[in-house]
Amino acid sequence: MAWALADGRVLRDAGFDAVVVENFGDTPFAPQSISPASVAAMAVAADCVRRETELRIGINALRNDARAALGIAAAVGGSFVRVNVHTGVYATDQGLIEGRADETLRFRMHLGKRIAILADVHVKHATPISEPDVVRAAKDTAYRGLADGLVVTGRATGEAVDVAELRRVREAVPDRRVFIGSGATAATIRDLLTLAGGVIVGTGLKRDRAPANPIDAALAREFAKACGR
Repeated sequence: MAWALADGRVLRDAGFDAVVVENFGDTPFAPQSISPASVAAMAVAADCVRRETELRIGINALRNDARAALGIAAAVGGSFVRVNVHTGVYATDQGLIEGRADETLRFRMHLGKRIAILADVHVKHATPISEPDVVRAAKDTAYRGLADGLVVTGRATGEAVDVAELRRVREAVPDRRVFIGSGATAATIRDLLTLAGGVIVGTGLKRDRAPANPIDAALAREFAKACGR
């Protein structure tokens, strides 16, 4: 929790809009349901970060527990969740993962909370099986899975997004907000934001660009400035 608070303060002071709390330390990830201990820990951390920083909070329950993410967000006043596989079927290092958009949306309705669902399209560390074409996958995620926003990533953590792929998704779903989900840096973000409505950044802000390290305050300020903050 101390690390989460420290990183949250750095992001707030740099001018970021929101913080995503996720169980990145739970490797190897479970394919669907995370443990009760992880749910509790994430809820405590997210609540502390929200109260301390007053930033909007997002939850990503890795690898793909959308119900847990929504439950945590509802409990702590979160604004959105990220769902790595919302629709379709993907081969991953956790095995086959199937999207459960129907369960996720009905559970959100049951909670009675307007928590936005940001869903990955051709998520990193995965190979699409049901729909290899990114345009069709984007349309399915937006219009059949009813995701509120789409996330486009590179092929692995910290890898840059394919600009051509990002453009194709943007053109395929003009009525949805599209986010860059990996690989953005202060040097590239200004051009990328001409094709996207927002960015989720992690590795690019970490000390030595190592995902497990704390956020570097200087890198966070540089990135926010490049975004025009």
